[in-house]
Amino acid sequence: MVGLVVVSHSAKAAEGICEVAAEMGSAEAEIVPAGGDDDGGIGTSTQRINEAIERARDDDGAVVLVDLGSAVMNAELAIEMLDTDDVRIADAPILEGTLNAAVTAAGSKATLDSVVEAAEDARDYRKLN
Repeated sequence: MVGLVVVSHSAKAAEGICEVAAEMGSAEAEIVPAGGDDDGGIGTSTQRINEAIERARDDDGAVVLVDLGSAVMNAELAIEMLDTDDVRIADAPILEGTLNAAVTAAGSKATLDSVVEAAEDARDYRKLN
């Protein structure tokens, strides 16, 4: 199964997105928040992201969803530190992408590629006509 990591500058936002995704997607997929900086404030932490990836990663890898610039930078650094090729960052809106990824990750045929693709499909969603 492919695990998910939600990286936000806010710990509360990351936790909330994980909560919604678990409810809408499935409790089957591991969805781990990695929000806030090392002191519990607004920001991101390479160490928190690294630990979340280790928790979420299963035999099929993990997909990381991020909110803003430094979240991408710190997620890339965390992945480099793990020296693995089974973790990818999805270029997707964090909430909608996580929902799509959670639904796909819960499926028996989920792959790292299919979960990233599902997350990135959310870029095209419109909320209004």
